[in-house]
Amino acid sequence: MRVFIQNRWRNLKYDFPFYLMALPGIIVMLLFNYIPMSGLVVVFKNYNARDGIYGSPWVGLQNFKFFFKTPASAIRATANTIILNFMFIVAGTVMAIMLALFLNEVKNRVFKKTSQSIVFLPYFLSWVVIGSILYALLSDKGSINTMLQSLGFDKVKWYASPQYWRIILLMTNLWKFSGYSSVIYLAAIAGIDITYYEAATVDGASRARQVFSITIPFLIGTVIILTLMNIGRILYGDMQQIMAQTRNNPILIPTTDIIDTLVYRSIMTSRDFAFASAINLYQSIVGMCIVLLFNYLVKRYDEDYRLF
Repeated sequence: MRVFIQNRWRNLKYDFPFYLMALPGIIVMLLFNYIPMSGLVVVFKNYNARDGIYGSPWVGLQNFKFFFKTPASAIRATANTIILNFMFIVAGTVMAIMLALFLNEVKNRVFKKTSQSIVFLPYFLSWVVIGSILYALLSDKGSINTMLQSLGFDKVKWYASPQYWRIILLMTNLWKFSGYSSVIYLAAIAGIDITYYEAATVDGASRARQVFSITIPFLIGTVIILTLMNIGRILYGDMQQIMAQTRNNPILIPTTDIIDTLVYRSIMTSRDFAFASAINLYQSIVGMCIVLLFNYLVKRYDEDYRLF
């Protein structure tokens, strides 16, 4: 035991500069990520400003009942959130990898940098700006309806047709985030040892065969890590995207209403912030369980790819 303590103390002295470098990050994480978690007690209380978070009366699980007292709305919002996020994760991953592969094959340096900048640019646009662009395209007198009428087709009432909006939201999400995600995969591709490609070339492998036999297998680890990070938020929706693009249109609720927008509407009518905290805790717990399950499945597939 004494030898163990001496070894630990020796290692601590040796690694002390590294612990010191990590200290500011640890302090920030404690201040902004862990200490505020004590406020989660509001989930189980009937919060009022006079008594504060810790002085308000206990109500147990009462705040959770508000979400589930209308099962149809709760099920619809949960289903829409999962469906949309699943579409975003799968299609976004495929699109980002395709962009990264195509950009990696471009040999002209100027064209490559220009293309990267163009596909990366939408990431910096807010959903409000994108919503305005979308409205200019899809409104009754928008560009798309004008083009359809010029071709002899009837115009489509996009903002009165909820069946189209999952695909519309998917397309705008891909347009905004695919360029950003492709940069991550480009960096992963750049880290692949070039000798693999040289050996494949000597063996007579075509460029397409090298992509499928070398590049894509090396990207699997990056895909799994990014998927694990995204899947933990599968019950969280981007409320800004939904509200900015649908313009808060109640007709589109059947396919665009997610948990976050349902909670927002409830808060605006009831002003019950404890209810919002309860639903946020529900999303976090379910998300954590999904991450643990997915990480377990990845561990069964290959331990080297697991997140923890």
